[in-house]
Amino acid sequence: MKKRISIIILLFVCAFAYSQNTITGSFPHLGSQQVRLEGFDGFTTYSIASARISIEGDFELNYSGSDYGMGYLAAEDNKPFFVVLSGEAIHLRGEAFALPETIEILKGKENQLFGKYAYEHPRREQALSAWVYLEKIYTLDSLFAVHEIPKQSIAKEKQRIKAEDSMFLAGLDPQTFISWYLPVRKLVSSVPAVAQYRTEEIPASIAAFRNIDHTDPRLYKSGLLKDVIESHFWLIENSGRSLDSIYVEMEISIDFMIDNLATDEKKLNEITDHLFQLLERRSLFKASEYLAIKALTQNTCTLNNELAMQLETYRAMKVGNTAPDIEFTGDILKNGTAINEPKYLSELKSDYYVVIFGASWCPACPVDLRQIALLYPKWKENGVEVVFVSLDTDKNTFFKFTRYFPFISMCDYQKWDTRSAREYYVFATPLMYLLDANREILLRPNSLRHMDSWVDWFLVQENNLSGEGL
Repeated sequence: MKKRISIIILLFVCAFAYSQNTITGSFPHLGSQQVRLEGFDGFTTYSIASARISIEGDFELNYSGSDYGMGYLAAEDNKPFFVVLSGEAIHLRGEAFALPETIEILKGKENQLFGKYAYEHPRREQALSAWVYLEKIYTLDSLFAVHEIPKQSIAKEKQRIKAEDSMFLAGLDPQTFISWYLPVRKLVSSVPAVAQYRTEEIPASIAAFRNIDHTDPRLYKSGLLKDVIESHFWLIENSGRSLDSIYVEMEISIDFMIDNLATDEKKLNEITDHLFQLLERRSLFKASEYLAIKALTQNTCTLNNELAMQLETYRAMKVGNTAPDIEFTGDILKNGTAINEPKYLSELKSDYYVVIFGASWCPACPVDLRQIALLYPKWKENGVEVVFVSLDTDKNTFFKFTRYFPFISMCDYQKWDTRSAREYYVFATPLMYLLDANREILLRPNSLRHMDSWVDWFLVQENNLSGEGL
């Protein structure tokens, strides 16, 4: 079935591939400004056409069948006005793209239907959320719960609003782009209201996200790819479940996505990379670890080298594993002075080690490392040693950069080819690991604040309690 849909879409796009279609507009308030038409391609946009608006406010832009999907118009204020690029001529009239309520779609059937739904659906959503709020009052508040007629009326009005919205979507020509686009857009836009007011709809919404075909070329041309992924996992995260249950649901969703993408190598790489970065930013490390292992063990597509190394950190360097010993080679400094000992990380005597990979050229590293230098006395007092592995390539730069660091800094000037960087699967900087005395990985701090909080919570508090016991 999926293959059949893809063939139909491909044939439809090819039918317009060499045709030229026009967007014309009359916007007197934008006279003499530059107008551009942008299209969507996965997570990025691209320029389709641009023109200078006449003094009177008229313009004309062309687009081709290869631009099939969604696009947007923008003038010099960069405020977008979205249009459906479905092979039809489009004519608009209004004041400014930033004021969609002033814009009339005079020509273009799909755009007229899109404009009508874009105007009506948010109002229905607002009314629906209001009725849901009232329904809870009439159900839970003893002052109102005894009144059955209002409850029945509320339920009837909720059903009417939902039916009206569904009838609009069901009435769309299934061959049109908007018949696919509007239900997906509705799913994405309804997520905040579902999470806050209509929690009974959460399971169905998550199921709908899982059923989206992430290989569908329409998704890549819709401008919704990023929103579909992020709304999907945001809804799971904010579904009111326990953290363990949230991770279970995320793992199920990851299985759906990776299995779905198994036939499209390019999209597997792009979507896996985006989702991995999203989960990392949200500190959902158990889910990002699951994604990494799932992507690495699928055997139908090849991951690009950079992504594979990034994901490999979770398989080889996950919490609980033993980190490789680090041989101190090249220049080894402490407080700006060269030292000869120790030769290995394992020779340091400490309860814990923070190993940091970074460089002077890394935008975030100088700030983080200077802050670590300030925190080092507290960390050291609580049994935490710090080792900085620099990926710099210039001796003078390394010496200047580290001259005030009170902890061990080393550099062999091999950048990414530094042996320990390869063994720790370093793909970006700064990268930090917390190890115990046996080099067991305890934590992959996602920020300096994360690491310092661990010291305060697990060590300072523990030491204070021990002191009180004495």
